[in-house]
Amino acid sequence: MWLKLFFLLLYFLVLFVLARFFEAIVWYETGILATQLVDPVALSFKKLKTILECRGLGYSGLPEKKDVRELVEKSGDLMEGELYSALKEEEASESVSSTNFSGEMHFYELVEDTKDGIWLVQVIANDRSPLVGKIHWEKMVKKVSRFGIRTGTFNCSSDPRYCRRRGWVRSTLIMSVPQTSTSKGKVMLKEYSGRKIEVEHIFKWITAHAASRIKTIYNAEHLKEEWNKSDQYWVKIYLFANLDQPPAFFSALSIKFTGRVEFIFVNVENWDNKSYMTDIGVYNMPSYILRTPEGIYRYGNHTGEFISLQAMDSFLRSLQPEVNDLFVLSLVLVNLMAWMDLFITQGATIKRFVVLISTLGTYNSLLIISWLPVLGFLQLPYLDSFYEYSLKLLRYSNTTTLASWVRADWMFYSSHPALFLSTYLGHGLLIDYFEKKRRRNNNNDEVNANNLEWLSSLWDWYTSYLFHPIASFQNFPVESDWDEDPDLFLERLAFPDLWLHPLIPTDYIKNLPMWRYKCLGVQSEEEMSEGSQDNENDSDSESTDTFSSEKEVFEDKQSIVHNSPGRASHCDAEACSCANKYCQTSPYERKGRSYGSYNTNEDMEPDWLTWPADMLHCTECVVCLENFEDGCLLMGLPCGHVFHQNCIVMWLAGGRHCCPVCRWPSYKKKQPYAQHQPLSNDVPS
Repeated sequence: MWLKLFFLLLYFLVLFVLARFFEAIVWYETGILATQLVDPVALSFKKLKTILECRGLGYSGLPEKKDVRELVEKSGDLMEGELYSALKEEEASESVSSTNFSGEMHFYELVEDTKDGIWLVQVIANDRSPLVGKIHWEKMVKKVSRFGIRTGTFNCSSDPRYCRRRGWVRSTLIMSVPQTSTSKGKVMLKEYSGRKIEVEHIFKWITAHAASRIKTIYNAEHLKEEWNKSDQYWVKIYLFANLDQPPAFFSALSIKFTGRVEFIFVNVENWDNKSYMTDIGVYNMPSYILRTPEGIYRYGNHTGEFISLQAMDSFLRSLQPEVNDLFVLSLVLVNLMAWMDLFITQGATIKRFVVLISTLGTYNSLLIISWLPVLGFLQLPYLDSFYEYSLKLLRYSNTTTLASWVRADWMFYSSHPALFLSTYLGHGLLIDYFEKKRRRNNNNDEVNANNLEWLSSLWDWYTSYLFHPIASFQNFPVESDWDEDPDLFLERLAFPDLWLHPLIPTDYIKNLPMWRYKCLGVQSEEEMSEGSQDNENDSDSESTDTFSSEKEVFEDKQSIVHNSPGRASHCDAEACSCANKYCQTSPYERKGRSYGSYNTNEDMEPDWLTWPADMLHCTECVVCLENFEDGCLLMGLPCGHVFHQNCIVMWLAGGRHCCPVCRWPSYKKKQPYAQHQPLSNDVPS
C-alpha cells in the first residue's frame, strides 16, 4: 500500500512539473502567460459575445461593439486563460443531454427533492405542442448548462393526473429554485409568464429569479452595517460592480453553496461617496472580495482565478468543502492508487487483472467502512470546534500561491482528460519496466510465468482450499494431490464426512528442530584402561558408520515425508533411527559391550546442553516405547515433546498433525514451557 501511495504522489509531482513545462513552451512561442490580462479593445465582436455568454450577461440590447466591450470590463478583468477556456468551450459544441421525466415520482425525486440546484423543465400538455420549439430548446439547454442548470421535459401524457393536480393545462416552462437560504431547504416552482418565447428573454427571466436570492447593497450605510455584522456565515464573498444585476455564474454559485458561503452584490452604479470602500480595501471596480475570519482575500490575483463558474467553484470548494466533496476526493485517490497494482504486479496478464479487481474491491470496501464512523463522529455536537479548526486550516492553506497552481492544474487536466489518462498510462508503464527489471535481477521466476501456468497454479490453490478447510492462519505452499491421484476426488465425494478433514501441507516438518541424542558416560579408570585398546581398534569403523548413518537419515528425510502417508504408524526397533548395533544385539552381547562406546541407561547421563531450549527433557519415545540411545536422531514438536525422528515423521506424514502426547497441532507455534532442572531418570508419564 505504501509503495502504491509513493507512486501516486510521484505521479502528481510529474503532472505539476508537466503543467509548468507547458506554460514555459507557450510563453516561449507566443510570449503570453495564462495570468496575463487581455485588452478587450483588441478582441473581435464575436469573442466579446463569447466572454459575456460564459459569464452569464445578456447583450441582446447592445448592438455596437463598444457597448459589449464596456459590459465585459464592468463584469471583471479578462485573462488569457479565461479567453482560451471560453473559446475552447464554444468550439466544442457538444450536445448536452436533457432528462425526460416518466411520471410524478421521477419528477419529485430529481426536481423537488434537489435542494442545491436549479431545474428548467418544459411541460408539454396533452394534445398540445411544446412552448419552445426543438431548435430553440436545444440552444436553451446548451446555454443554461454552462451554469450548472439542469433541464428536462415532462410530457403530461405519461401522467395526466399529476398535471391536472398541478394545474398544467397548457404547455409552459417551470423553474425550480431553493426557497430559503439554508442548506437543504424547501424548493419552489415558478412558471414562465412572458410573452416572448426567445432564448435571450427566457434566460433573462432565469437569471433574474436566481439573482433575487442574492443580498444586494445599494448604499454605503448598508454596506457598513453588513460589513461589520457577525452572523452564521464564516465565509462571505462580495461583488463590487457597476451592473444592474450580478452575472449568472455568480447567482448559480450562490444556490450551489447555499448554507456554506454567503454571496453579496454591491451595486455601486449610483454611489456618490465611495470613501468607505477605500477604507475596507476596495480600490478597483469590479472586485471580488472574499471575507473570512482570517482576513480579506482578493479573488483574481493568483493563477487560475478566472471570472468563470468552473474557476470560482473549485476555489470555493477548496475553502468550504462539503463532506461529499471530501468523500469523492478520497474515492478518486483510492482508485488511482489501486490501479497502480496493474503495473506493480508482475507475471501473467490474467494475474494482473485478477489482482487489480481484488485490490479495487478491497480498497473501496475499506474506504466505505472507514467513512461510516467519520460520518457518525461529525454529527456529535462537541466536535464543532474541531470542525471549525479544520476549516480554518483549509482556508489558510488554500489561499496560498501553491494552492492556486494546484487548482489551475486541476482545471487544465479535467478539461483535457486524454492528456491525464495518457500520462497516467505512461507513468504506469515506467513503473512496470523498472519493477520487472528489479525482479529479474533478483532471479524471480514470477516474471516469466505465462497465463496458462498461472491459471494452473490458481486452480490448484482453489481446489485445495475449496475441498479442504483451512486449518490454520499460516501460509503453507500448496501442493495439489489431484494430479497424482485423480480418484481422490471421487473418494471424497463418496464419503462426505472426509470433507471436514483439513488437508495440511507437510512442508512444515522440514522446519522442526532436530538433533542427536548424546550421553555423558560415568566410567572408572580400570574400565577405561580395559576398554581403551578395543576403542582404538573400533574408533575408525564406528565413526565412519555413525557419519554415514547420519548422512543417510538426512538424505532420506524428504522421501519419508512424502511417501509415508500410506504406511502403518507404528514404529519398531528396526524403523527407528536408534536401531543401531546396540539395539539389534542380545542382552548378553549388550553386557559384553558395556565398556564400549555405548553404555546402559543406568550408567548414562543425558547431555541436556545439546537440547534446544524450548524442548522438554525426556529419555523415551512414546511412539515406539523405546529409550533414547546415544547417537540416535531426535525431533521436537512446537509443544516441546521429543520423539525419534523417524517415528514422529511417519506419525505426522500419516495425516495425524498433532502431538501424540498432548494433541497440540504440530504446525502451530506454542509458548515455550518454563524449563526446570531434570533428573537423570526423568521419564514422561
